[in-house]
Amino acid sequence: MEKDVWANLHPQSMCPAFGGLRVLTRIDGARVCLVADQGCLYGLTFVSHFYVARRSIVAPELMNVQISGGTMIDDVRAAVEKIAEDPAVTFIPVVSTCVAETAGIAEELLPEKAGNAVVQLVRLPAFQIKSHPEAKDVAVSTLLRRFADFDGMRREKSLLVVGEIFPVDAMAIGGVLQRIGVESVIAVPAADLEDYVEAGKVQACAVLHPFYERTAALLEKKGVRIVSGNPVGASASGQWIEQVGRALELDMETVQRVAGEERRKAADVIEKFNNLSGKVIVAGYEGNELPVVRLLLEAGLEVPYASTAIACTSLGEEDHRLLSMLGTEIRYRKYLEEDMQAVVEYQPDLVIGTTSLDSFAKEQGIPAIYYTNNISSRPVFFAAGAGTVLGMVAGLLGRRDVFRKMKEYFTTLP
Repeated sequence: MEKDVWANLHPQSMCPAFGGLRVLTRIDGARVCLVADQGCLYGLTFVSHFYVARRSIVAPELMNVQISGGTMIDDVRAAVEKIAEDPAVTFIPVVSTCVAETAGIAEELLPEKAGNAVVQLVRLPAFQIKSHPEAKDVAVSTLLRRFADFDGMRREKSLLVVGEIFPVDAMAIGGVLQRIGVESVIAVPAADLEDYVEAGKVQACAVLHPFYERTAALLEKKGVRIVSGNPVGASASGQWIEQVGRALELDMETVQRVAGEERRKAADVIEKFNNLSGKVIVAGYEGNELPVVRLLLEAGLEVPYASTAIACTSLGEEDHRLLSMLGTEIRYRKYLEEDMQAVVEYQPDLVIGTTSLDSFAKEQGIPAIYYTNNISSRPVFFAAGAGTVLGMVAGLLGRRDVFRKMKEYFTTLP
């Protein structure tokens, strides 16, 4: 099928507000007040239970009559006051899914406190925010701007880690940082608002995912040193540890020793998969796809095409440059049609993609798995992450003939 017949109508991402809700609803004592129409309320209530934190969100009834009548801000204030009647609620994020000029929500007209709860407007308009990972960035940067103690004394050898990661990865990062001499580690998104307060006191920040642009810019403006990249694969693991060591001015002899150990551990794991061969396409909407591609290339696999829902950012520049040099075609702000065309063009042995792309690939007799549930729900950092990801990929590639036989069977039926 010719590429120009595809209509670019379907950018692939969850609703941007979903990313913000992942951050906000997981905060202890939080109760979200959603400023949106009833369709948004229905969909986001579903995902807040299914994907986020099994917590309900509250919303005033906002329809055209409130917008045209100019009573919306009064209705929102009334909803906030109602939520605040619950003494267990200590934080009320007011999430607006529309632009201020349309919804008429003026931040200065919302109370800073209601009952026992602090109140904070978080704007997540889908017209402006293109993907749900970037909405996480908006939520985190908004919380830091409101709560972080940037005026207090900085803690020596203290690091802020920014990124929503698998719990085993968090433990691995903590263990490595302790070995190189880091004395204090705070991670956001966090379940405790106090972590956002303490985040303002760190010396450096490791931004694990390239879409946290607003957060990184805010921290850098406040004098926090920024470390980009992440410890995925052998080379990057060692490099990341050394960058953290330099940012915190740690004992570099110790840092380089630990970096060398972790680099060798990851390299040994990757070497166990040196018989891997095949062509893989990676196409997700989580914003953390390129480091996974980097690991697959390091293991000797061919990745001719990779795509992501986020924009190309300076925080991901190194991955972009390396992958491009190794021959991977990279698409940012991708469309489903572009991913489908890549499957047709490259005929991969495995697709790690979105649900729609996976269905399309399986129709072609190509093994395919959902990126979010199979990559984002597994450890990917250091040696343990490399073993987990490559072990799964090896198993899938080993079954590629099964998919082709199934396709042949069903296409030959009368």
